[in-house]
Amino acid sequence: MGSALTPVSSSAHPALPRSLWRDSAGDWAPRPPLQGDRDCDVAVVGAGFTGLWTAYHLVRADPHLRVCVVEAEDVGYGASGRNGGWCSALFPRSTHKIAATAGVEAATAMHAAMRASVDEVEKTCVDEDIDAHFARGGTVAVARTPVQLGRARSEVAAARHWGRGEDDLRLLDRREASDLLGARGVLGGTYTPDCASVHPLRLVRGVALAAERRGVTIAESTRALEIRPGGVVTDRGVLRADVVVRATEGYTAGLPGLARALAPVYSLIVATEPLSQEQWDRIGLTKRPTFTELRHLVVYGQRTADGRIVFGGRGAPYHFGSRVRPEFDREPRVWAALRTTVRELLPGLDDVRFTHAWGGVLGVPRDWAPSVGLDRRTGLAWAGGYVGDGVSTTNLAGRTLADLILERDTGLTRLPWVRHRSPRWEPEPLRWLGVNGGLRAMAMADREERLTGRPSRIARLMSPLLGD
Repeated sequence: MGSALTPVSSSAHPALPRSLWRDSAGDWAPRPPLQGDRDCDVAVVGAGFTGLWTAYHLVRADPHLRVCVVEAEDVGYGASGRNGGWCSALFPRSTHKIAATAGVEAATAMHAAMRASVDEVEKTCVDEDIDAHFARGGTVAVARTPVQLGRARSEVAAARHWGRGEDDLRLLDRREASDLLGARGVLGGTYTPDCASVHPLRLVRGVALAAERRGVTIAESTRALEIRPGGVVTDRGVLRADVVVRATEGYTAGLPGLARALAPVYSLIVATEPLSQEQWDRIGLTKRPTFTELRHLVVYGQRTADGRIVFGGRGAPYHFGSRVRPEFDREPRVWAALRTTVRELLPGLDDVRFTHAWGGVLGVPRDWAPSVGLDRRTGLAWAGGYVGDGVSTTNLAGRTLADLILERDTGLTRLPWVRHRSPRWEPEPLRWLGVNGGLRAMAMADREERLTGRPSRIARLMSPLLGD
């Protein structure tokens, strides 16, 4: 569909901050919008990972299905094309919390499904010849204070409690952790093999092309105005369908009736110029594991295929009324803090130039629990609320939605997140106070631990409100 159009540069959105992923994804042919009213079997709103994985797996299972995806901007415009490139088995809801509500067997099955999803993404890259720079290096999380080291030990002990061995999560001593990531002041850490570094925009565009080769229609520049039983009202026409899939994640609050479903929270990222071999010899990351520090305010990084550091984190404010605007992607204060943090974390970066800085919005449910489901009475399906852990979770969501829509009773459709309904967020101004208060509390918890040398009381108080 797009191949007959004139390619455009990766800077097709000049109003956005400069993203490394867009600059390095290659030229891309824009797709035409929806051309008036249309009928199909399944309508998907959102051409990010959730929507495209769903469409792809639907037509793989049933090539006769008419599947149409509508996207307000272009493929991968949102979090799918802007994230830090972690394809991991991380799930925002802890095994402990899942077990408390759904049982141990269900919690164990959920974790196993997440681990398998990393394999599924890799398999699709191979099968569909998607050059997403996929590197299965795992994740190293370093501890640089005694409190963080205690947290590492607790995480490994919890994994053992749930029957997970060293092939799942391993405790690292100082030497082992430093060999993986030559960070300053490392005392130890953890390592899991269940993560890959990816170029997310290359991946989401590759899934889009794979879906189109199987007959899926993708209409870009087509904004959904209303999702309702029997179809989607867009600014280009009505898309009529038996099943409508909402795959809008951080943009969900802009749809009628869904203002309190997910809180849009921003995460920001910076990227360096390519580093020299001498610099990489000091830093490590030889097999491109993703990396983080065991602090409370989330940070995340990777070594890209062309030898850069991509480093991101939370800290940007939530905007009153769940507003999402392109100008909110720009937070110079947070970008400066990220550059300072990664220079303090890793040696030899004092004179390194940072070439890119960007941001994006992710979706946070009130109980920190992602969900996927289909209401057969209305034909409305949904998936989302990944709290930033979406690159592989969306793959699981897409395969699960395909099974639900095709009325297949499988292990995926019996997972505990299926048909889960998160409570709505509080009305404003309580939502603004709560979300921004939580972000500030995590930063304060890190400062508290540095000052006292003891586990944070603030973090302990916040824990019941999060997915831990």
